[in-house]
Amino acid sequence: MIGITASIAAYKIISLVRILTKEGAEVKIIQTPASKDFVSPLVLSTLSKNSVLTDLFAENEWANHVQLGRWADVMLIAPATCNTIAKMASGLCDNLLVATYLSATCPVVIAPAMDEDMWNHGSTAENLKKLSSYGNHILSVNTGELASGLYGPGRMAEPEEIAEYLRTHFFRSSALKGKKVLITAGPTYEPIDPVRFIGNHSSGKMGFAIAKAFFDAGADVHIISGPSALRTIQYPFQITFTETANDMYEAVMKNSSSADILIMSAAVADYYVEDIASEKIKKSDDQIQLTLKKTKDILKELGRRKNDKQFLIGFALETDNEEANAAKKLKEKNADLIVLNSLRDEGAGFGYDTNAVTLFYKDGKKEMLSLTSKNQIAQHLVKITAECIYEEV
Repeated sequence: MIGITASIAAYKIISLVRILTKEGAEVKIIQTPASKDFVSPLVLSTLSKNSVLTDLFAENEWANHVQLGRWADVMLIAPATCNTIAKMASGLCDNLLVATYLSATCPVVIAPAMDEDMWNHGSTAENLKKLSSYGNHILSVNTGELASGLYGPGRMAEPEEIAEYLRTHFFRSSALKGKKVLITAGPTYEPIDPVRFIGNHSSGKMGFAIAKAFFDAGADVHIISGPSALRTIQYPFQITFTETANDMYEAVMKNSSSADILIMSAAVADYYVEDIASEKIKKSDDQIQLTLKKTKDILKELGRRKNDKQFLIGFALETDNEEANAAKKLKEKNADLIVLNSLRDEGAGFGYDTNAVTLFYKDGKKEMLSLTSKNQIAQHLVKITAECIYEEV
């Protein structure tokens, strides 16, 4: 449940609703009447796929605030203006949003938004202190440019920050609580000269989806990623960024011994350039020759090192003899599970939000997952990993 009040920051809720619905949340929205001047109920209802509620009574129907307050798993009030914060702190009940807040039996998260002087006023601090004492969660405001043109504290937390707070505090399970998971993601770049490299089209989306799914399952997640546009996004888990295959190898070996679960989903280069030019290679001759040498095999080394309590998952991307090569990789790398990607499946593989994979288990079992979102595949990997590791205990 999201309650929106009359602040210019209300426009940010459009992005937040998109984030939450994309992750599978059902979102209902209550707006104060004045907030409709800042964000359209039509936009919000379209994105949330639920009617936006504003009034206690509309068209001879009663908006049951008691039922609404009991429906939600968490209620977010964002943006929360000075006016609404004061009403909540005092128990004043003159609109549907505050009535629902007072009826809520779920946790309530408040994301304040106001100008600097209002934020710094003593009454605001007292009201927030009172709301916190009632058990509400108060999000910090950001410092930045304000609607007044001033620069200071009072900006509402960004949609990504709010979504991460909700995810971390209310929607993590305990399925893998206490388990340490090490994951690799993305491509590696092998330099040719100071400006050129050998790489591949991996985006890192599958690896980061896996990291998020294991984090949501309660695990302690550390992801080691090659160059990826996803590095600009804030995540709640530990991230180490690397460039080359050797960089990734060193980072994985440094952190692998303490991990319970190892998931190698990165598209690591098989070869690197032996002699990297110190200066940019000029375009002169019709041909250029590069000497390539094998990179270190991260998955194979982990298979050699792993102990009986570690669970090792490897990824394979094949273009021919896919199943035979995946089965061979499972055995040669001493993995517990191989996830086979195929470039033959339309909408799957590099750059897509969807994937189609086949899972090869150590006991000979094979499982096919048809085209679906990478998030769903990641959640399935969480499920089967939990089943496998706890079955062995």
